[in-house]
Amino acid sequence: MLSILAAGSVFFPGLFLLSKQCLKYIPGLRWSEGDAVIISARLVSSVQALMASSAGYIIASSCDDIIEDGHWLTCSYILFAVPYFVYDIYAMFMCYWYKLRVKGHEEAAAAPKHVGSALLSYLRREFLMVLHHVVMVTVCFPVSVFLRRGKGDYFQGVMFMAELSTPSVCLGKILIQYKQQHTLLHKVNGALMLVTFFVFRVLLFPYIYYAYGRYASIPFHLVPLRVSWQCNLGAALLMAPQLYWFSLICRGAFRLFTRSSRRPPAPSPCPANGYSVRPAEPESSAH
Repeated sequence: MLSILAAGSVFFPGLFLLSKQCLKYIPGLRWSEGDAVIISARLVSSVQALMASSAGYIIASSCDDIIEDGHWLTCSYILFAVPYFVYDIYAMFMCYWYKLRVKGHEEAAAAPKHVGSALLSYLRREFLMVLHHVVMVTVCFPVSVFLRRGKGDYFQGVMFMAELSTPSVCLGKILIQYKQQHTLLHKVNGALMLVTFFVFRVLLFPYIYYAYGRYASIPFHLVPLRVSWQCNLGAALLMAPQLYWFSLICRGAFRLFTRSSRRPPAPSPCPANGYSVRPAEPESSAH
């Protein structure tokens, strides 16, 4: 157990540092520290998402009996991924710290100047995401590893596949950060993000109830009355932030696809950091 935790503790921060150094020092790239941090953090999140989704597919497809069958990869990947959520809180803060400094002169001037002030501002802005990560480590991890007693791995695998929406979310955040909302790539990615988030995160919990109802020969609408209150409470707490983030994605997609076809404002040079600056739009995607 400890060796798997240690492997995750080395892999995710190590991949972040390796990616950042490559982006900063490889000839032909030479990206700034802020650029390298933001892109590297999104890369690590996408890699973790692909690994979790792959593990989830293997686990779910291997369980013929969705209650009794188990798979060794379930516990192993949970242990491996726990350090990611701890690392990602730090990575999200670093992205926030550098992001404030590339949005334009006005916002940069209003940005917190000290790390302590920036940390408090970050926690206020990203409270729900930080809380999600803390709950994953302090609640979901011990419940999944120590209390499930080797049963229900099928459902754990299905929940791993919720991460399939993360790569498009990460790409969307990068495109918004660098003012590429007018590009075809952003529109295609926005549509993909909308679909994958709805299918793999919003419909996830109704599907879990449906699958259990079919297994136990219980009508779908009666499943919440037959399972324990702890299961219902856990599902509700996990689904609530997904619905909130999906509402933000829908709002962003509505703005994107109803925007007039006029050309975006001409970029104005920003000598301080080399970025072209257009009026920033609020982010509408979740991690």
